[in-house]
Parts: sequence; C-alpha cells; structure tokens
Amino acid sequence: MTEPVTQSPDTPRVFLFLQGPHGPFFHKLAKMLRLAGGTVWRVGFNAGDRAFWFDRDSYIPYRGAQDDWPATFAALVQAKGVTDIVLYGDTRPIHATAAAQARAMGLTVHVFEEGYLRPYWVTYERGGSNGHSRLMSMNVPDMRKALAQSDMDSALPPAKWGDMRHHVFYGALYHWFVMFRNGQYRNFRPHRDLTVAAEFRLHLSRLLTMPLHAIERRAATLRIRYGGFPYHLCLLQLEHDSSFQKHSPFSTMTEFLELVLNGFAEGAPRHHHLVIKAHPLEDGRVPVKREIKRIARDLGIEGRVHFVRGGKLAQLLGEARSAVTVNSTAGQQVLWRGIPIKVFGDAVYAQPEFVSTQPLPDFFKGAARPDRKAYADYRRFLLETSQIPGGFYSAGGRRQLMRHVVDMMLSPEDPYDALKSGTAAPRQQLRLVN
Repeated sequence: MTEPVTQSPDTPRVFLFLQGPHGPFFHKLAKMLRLAGGTVWRVGFNAGDRAFWFDRDSYIPYRGAQDDWPATFAALVQAKGVTDIVLYGDTRPIHATAAAQARAMGLTVHVFEEGYLRPYWVTYERGGSNGHSRLMSMNVPDMRKALAQSDMDSALPPAKWGDMRHHVFYGALYHWFVMFRNGQYRNFRPHRDLTVAAEFRLHLSRLLTMPLHAIERRAATLRIRYGGFPYHLCLLQLEHDSSFQKHSPFSTMTEFLELVLNGFAEGAPRHHHLVIKAHPLEDGRVPVKREIKRIARDLGIEGRVHFVRGGKLAQLLGEARSAVTVNSTAGQQVLWRGIPIKVFGDAVYAQPEFVSTQPLPDFFKGAARPDRKAYADYRRFLLETSQIPGGFYSAGGRRQLMRHVVDMMLSPEDPYDALKSGTAAPRQQLRLVN
C-alpha cells in the first residue's frame, strides 16, 4: 500500500481525468472542480469516453498504442502542469501504469470505485483501492482510535435504491459508441478479454432479459425461503472483475466453485443446503449455472445446491447460517447481520475479529460467529472516511455524491487522515435517491 501524497492548499490544482464509470459522472465532477477553481483535462481512449465528456476544449484523445502510453502520460503531465490524476479503478493497464508514474512524480492519485458498502455508497480513496487500499494495512484498534475524534452515529441505508437499471443502460450505451463510432481509435484495446462487440451484445441482452430474469429469481428465492432447510450462502463475483482477477488466488470462477462445493460436501451436515448467488451484473459470459450443476452432480449433492440469478442479497440473508466468497463487497452485508463469513482473496474487510480462519469443511460444519462490536466500529470507520453516500449512475445518486466528494478531493488530507486529525466533514443520513 502506498501512502497518499499531500497537496498544499495553496497549490494551483490541475486535474487529469482518465477513464471513469459509464455515464456522465466524470463530466459532472469536472464541472464542479472548475467552479472550485481547478483546471481539468480529460484523456479519452475510445468513442465511449468521448461521448460522455461534453467539454470538447478539455478533451485529449489518445489514439496511440498501449506501449506508447507511459511516455505520452509523462509528456501530458509536464505540458499541462498536472497535480492530480482521477480514475475509476486502479488495475486496468492504462490506469495501473499512470498511477505508478503519478506516485513517482509526486502527484495525488484520486481513485473512485464501487462502494465497499455498496450499493448505497461509493468509494473514494487516494493512492489505490481494493487490494491496494490503505485499509489493507489498518487494524480495528487503530480505527477505534481514529473514531475517538467523532461522536456521530453510523448512517443507515435507504429503504430502496434506483441505480441498477441506470448502470446497465449506461453500460450498453457506452459499448454501442465503442462498437459503432470508434473509427478514430483503432489502437484501442479493452482491458477485458471479450471484444467490444461481445461486451455490447451482453449488455444489451441483459437489459432486454431483466424482466424474465426477475421472474426466475423470484421463483428460486421463494423455493429457498419456504424450503424449510438450513442453508449456507456462496456469493459469486464477476470473473472479469479486477477484485477477482488481481486480488484473489483464482483465475476462473470454476476453480472457486470446485473448492466451495467440495468443502460443503465434506463438512456440511447432510440436511444443510448451499445457495449460490450470482453477481447482480452477471451477464452470461461465464456458464456459472452449468458449472454448478456439473460439479454438484459429480459430488452427489445436486439436490442440496441452489442457484439464484442476481437480485438483492437481503432476501436470502435473514435465514442464512454462513457465507463464503472470494472477496465480494457483499460480504459487508453478511457481517452487518452478524453472520459468519469466510473469504479467500484480499478484502478490505478481512479483519481477524470478524472473518473466519477455519478450514472450509470445519466452517460449513460449525462456523464461529464474528465479533459484531468490532465490525460495527469498522463499518462506522468506513462511513466516516472513504464511503460517500450516492451513486455514479442515477441523477439523484450523482447529486448526493457531489455534495461531499469535491471538498474531499480538494482537501490536503486523504479521507483516513482527515478523520484522525478531526477535519473530516460530517456525513448526513442517507435519503432515498432515484
């Protein structure tokens, strides 16, 4: 983990934006940074980046090869007098390269990510996120010391949230631009293995099949809730997601599924069941359902294994005995309810006070309960530092997010240090935003 750079409050700020979440969030953020006195530039790597950046004078297209990007980035920093870079996720190749160079140059690296307590918050950190976050080197006793500077109650999530349909829509629209309007960016290569055309088809297919999947999901959930059997949860992630690929010991989801199903077959009481829940954005590029059936059949436990396609986790958590995951942020919802959890990858919440260290068969046989008081303090620490209420994709979510994030970016201290020094701005209770 890299310590964040501290900017002097008197230094003229020049922000260089790289790739952001699908949709207009980065454009809105840049507009407010300009109002605050900053200068903003944006590097675009494809037509999707350009489509959502509406200030053409500050847009810098990059049409070169990926091997030429480090030299181009260094030249841009010098030519524009850049003091800060802003990016969404820090593991895609162009971002990882730029972030490493920026840190070496003494620039501030602002990293946005989906919320560690998603979907009601987003993550803002400096230097790195997920396995590169400063949280990876922090412990609960240190967090409790920092919380002594605050007497605020933890924010509660709203009753409902309206971001998912916007997320899917903007994803499909972004890939449409890359697929049909990318003639000027012929050197662009996506950071994932699929072609842009395949990504677009998957986003479009998922958008069109959402009603059908909702019916299938509701039926599966009802069968589990009214089945009368004890069950454990297995929380899946997207195989192509950076948290899975960069911060876990697995290269494929099948490897993880084989480990979990074998551990369940060996250790769980024979009347217990396993519910495997797909990520809400699972789009079918990995045949997860087929692999589950195959492995469960080979182990002779097919009648005790259930698959649920996405949806809200809360409907299944109420009666769950335990949960396993690689490093999904959904693990935070599990811990919030005091349910035992075991993780296999690098996770910002993998603290020994509340994440199991038992061997997997023993965990399924009888998991030790987490320390709920320790987790409550950890969660409160996040909500007072790197977790900002709002969202990237809906208009209401962006409005809520913008009320906090610009001041945090302009602060000379990163969110964790601001809490320690007592300068962190108060956070309000979340409201419903659509």
